[in-house]
Amino acid sequence: MTRTITVGLDGSPASLAAADWAAREAQLRGDLPLRLVTAWEWQPPVFVPAAGLGAPVPPRDLQRASAQHLLAEARTRVGEARPGLRVETEEVSGLPVPALLKAAEAAELLVLGSRGLSKAAGFLLGSVSQAVLASCERPVVLVRAPEHGEDDALPEPSDHEADAATGGRDVVLGLDLNRPHDAVIDFAFDAASRRAAPLRVVHGWTLPPYYYGGALMPDLNDGMAEQVRRELSSVLRPWQERYPAVEVRAQATVGSAGRHLVDASHDAALVVVGRQIRRSAVGAHIGPVTQALLHHAVAPVAVISHD
Repeated sequence: MTRTITVGLDGSPASLAAADWAAREAQLRGDLPLRLVTAWEWQPPVFVPAAGLGAPVPPRDLQRASAQHLLAEARTRVGEARPGLRVETEEVSGLPVPALLKAAEAAELLVLGSRGLSKAAGFLLGSVSQAVLASCERPVVLVRAPEHGEDDALPEPSDHEADAATGGRDVVLGLDLNRPHDAVIDFAFDAASRRAAPLRVVHGWTLPPYYYGGALMPDLNDGMAEQVRRELSSVLRPWQERYPAVEVRAQATVGSAGRHLVDASHDAALVVVGRQIRRSAVGAHIGPVTQALLHHAVAPVAVISHD
């Protein structure tokens, strides 16, 4: 099976930003093929009570023609920016979520766009992206839409943006010491290595419920903090030996890691977190830290599923 970087396109600026990011990632991974995928079966009309009717769905031949046009434009865009990159396209007859989940099965990485509201509000994670992320067992990267508005044409990546993708900014790993998983840690170290970037590891920890304040027992507080740092160092040591060129900066912080990861995303090239796979018939299983990060992070977010 050919390794590919797969992008889900819907014509939004967010998905085109995802294609740009994925193209750079494909080159970082040894010029892997880039696969652009779009599903051309539109959702049924949504009834709007105030308007008295739902938005009409175009005929199937028009839907397919629109999908073909979208793929052709995206392929031209990516090809002009990166002439040596092999770009494949696929139009799928079906709804977006099952189509993207199927496409992800054969991908090394699935990349999706996520629409930003503003610097203050952060992400408005679309229903398609969230549904795919909650069910996908392959690594998924969500890329933020540009700040200047969804109706504007996206500019080509600037030198500053290219530097952020290939080096100069940290790769950030959100690490859970209670459930550290090799796939998540390896993805982060590999991403930092390919970008020649430092790896910043953030672990959030909380005091036990019976403990009521470090001011009353500072020695116990210091001892627990030192124990967390030792555990963090122990988990990371084998990976530092495997990736000796990666500079690692470990950070153990009191409280949930979500807020610290959001803060770290402001000057990061990529933020990496894990998602435990839960094969349940109902519900979206993303996790509170990852959910907070997806709604507010500035940098692209890689979510690595694991058992």
